[in-house]
Amino acid sequence: MDVSYILDNLNEEQRKAVTSEKQHLMVLAGAGSGKTRVLVHKVAWEVEALQKNPAAIMAVTFTNKAAAEMRSRIEELLQSPAMDLWCGTFHGLSHRMLKRFHKEAGLESGFTILDSDDQLRIIKRIAKELNLDEASWPSRQSQWQINSWKDDGLRSSSVQDHGDFFKETIKKIYKEYEEICTQDNLLDFGELLLKSYEVIKNSESVRSYFHTRFKTILIDEFQDTNAIQYKWLLEIASSHASIAAVGDDDQSIYGWRGAKVENVASFTKTFKQSETIRLEQNYRSTNIILSAANALIENNSDRLGKNLWTEQLEGENIILYQAYNEQDEARFVADILREWMNKGELYEDAAVLYRSNAQSRALEEALLRSSIPYRIYGGQRFYERLEIKNAISYLKIIFNHSDNPSFERSISNPTRGVGEKTLSKIRSAAKKDNISYIKASAKLIDEGVISGKGGSGLRSYLELIATCRELAESNSLSELMEYIIQTSGLYAYHGKEPGEKGKTRTENLEELITATKNFEQSTNDEKKNIEIAEDYLDMISLDSGDRQASEHDDAAQLMTLHSAKGLEFKLVLMTGLEESLFPHGRSMDSISQLEEERRLCYVGITRAMQKLYITYAESRRLHGSDTFNPPSRFIREIPKELMDEIRPRAQTTTAYTRREFPAAKESKYKVEDEIGFALGQKVLHPSFGEGIVLNYEGTGEAARVQINFDKSGTKWLVLSFAKLEKI
Repeated sequence: MDVSYILDNLNEEQRKAVTSEKQHLMVLAGAGSGKTRVLVHKVAWEVEALQKNPAAIMAVTFTNKAAAEMRSRIEELLQSPAMDLWCGTFHGLSHRMLKRFHKEAGLESGFTILDSDDQLRIIKRIAKELNLDEASWPSRQSQWQINSWKDDGLRSSSVQDHGDFFKETIKKIYKEYEEICTQDNLLDFGELLLKSYEVIKNSESVRSYFHTRFKTILIDEFQDTNAIQYKWLLEIASSHASIAAVGDDDQSIYGWRGAKVENVASFTKTFKQSETIRLEQNYRSTNIILSAANALIENNSDRLGKNLWTEQLEGENIILYQAYNEQDEARFVADILREWMNKGELYEDAAVLYRSNAQSRALEEALLRSSIPYRIYGGQRFYERLEIKNAISYLKIIFNHSDNPSFERSISNPTRGVGEKTLSKIRSAAKKDNISYIKASAKLIDEGVISGKGGSGLRSYLELIATCRELAESNSLSELMEYIIQTSGLYAYHGKEPGEKGKTRTENLEELITATKNFEQSTNDEKKNIEIAEDYLDMISLDSGDRQASEHDDAAQLMTLHSAKGLEFKLVLMTGLEESLFPHGRSMDSISQLEEERRLCYVGITRAMQKLYITYAESRRLHGSDTFNPPSRFIREIPKELMDEIRPRAQTTTAYTRREFPAAKESKYKVEDEIGFALGQKVLHPSFGEGIVLNYEGTGEAARVQINFDKSGTKWLVLSFAKLEKI
């Protein structure tokens, strides 16, 4: 049988990987090097050339989408269905195993899979039965810890608390949770893996079945495996099975989710008779982009090492843009995207990447102003995010007591003992007397109809709303927003959410304070505080009606760097490369975390196919405060000759000097050409004195500039009337 077609269109290293006769194989597949192609062709080679039964092959991926794509491509290559091939995610394959061997696993045949919400409800019930206060022992934190222990392969009986009161308490919840799940025949997602691992390890018959059946096991994205997944692999593979792992230690960016990059290095130590093949030829990016990525990642230690190269064109230099502030950065991004579209390119071939979700707000505002369609990939627009809607609901009810939906959202977030029974009484009273929910609440409290915990929570809520209304008279919008977020308990409430989610939510709440500061600075000085707040709520309402582009529209892609993994775009703009933002401030005290941040930057750079822009800002108002961070160390780690730097013409003195970059080229982005003044330009006003240009909007006679005056503070002035002089 002629099987040479399987090796067609493969490069030399890919062929080596596909045809390797070594029992165990580690394929270090660089970004854009065709790793999926290698996996697909290797399965076809095993079936056609080595005459293995598809039923003897297991292919493990990390997402259902990847599994479906792999199966489809295998069947296309073989020109026949591969129904017997076990191809799926760790969780999907574990579910399949437990369905088949439910008795050996101690399960009833019709076991139920718990989703995250169902799991949380059970944990909340247990915490209540143990008399644990939700404020001190948030159930989401307990849920996260239990799942984390499962990912490490630990049962409650295996957890070592070492006298730690926190661990000891969560361990009690875990033990109760295990008992309920066993009694009710329930499995959560973590349990699927842990239970299947245990049944293979402890049942001779089950282990024998899998050891006899599977001759070849292939695992994709090996750098993303966690502890239990690695143990699972060691149990399911017999000493005679062939294992091929495909991964890239330079793209391991999920350590915060339990992934262990060291699993890649451990593979060759665990499986002695193994071969390592490096896929270094890149089919995605230009040579300039790859050279930058290679230089950056060389700064990480303990790499297995590889050097990406391409037969494609040398390409254009990376453009480095120094923005004055985050608004200037966002406007620059919008201008580049507009230029891109004017060249006849599609918006959907361009991506704007950022480290923190909170950065999207300024970018979204700039794109909306420029009428550039955009889509948040794998996420929501800023004002549609849960924590932002929660905070805004307080602002809405403060200025409109008739806003019943905002009353219900704000009183329930955070929880304050006002449950569904209490809310039902409020709704009934409001309907009966034809009044708002907030008035009905006050009436029921006065009449003593609502008492106890619900009454106490309702009373404190009403007092908070009344206090905020008074503060709104004498305090600015941003001061009021900060008071709401802190005093309502929203910041602490969302901060207790486990892992990265809680950190992201609190960063977004801080960014909301920044948004309100920017809004109040853009308004007429003669307006009262309450009028400014009401204008802001109107702006949000109008913005929410202008929704992001639909799935099939041509739109620029906005996303976090983590979301960008596995994707590619002709044009990429990486924003916010400043110390403490990227690399993130949380990574500064840990070498391993700092190296993961560098890998994340490497992932970002290698998303670009043709053109890459990198931006940073001299000053940035983020999380509610102004920062003056130096450019990211990652910029310094890219060779100067690979970058062309552009910046606005006028510069201000900042907290750092700019010695590490080549001389700046004249920017295509000339603010001065549009309004006559550059950002950072010192100016003199006949009444307000000296100041610095911070921002601008509009053109021609309608143009306005935002200026920070030394003595009069920040003001917006219409240029045609301002009589400004350059200094």
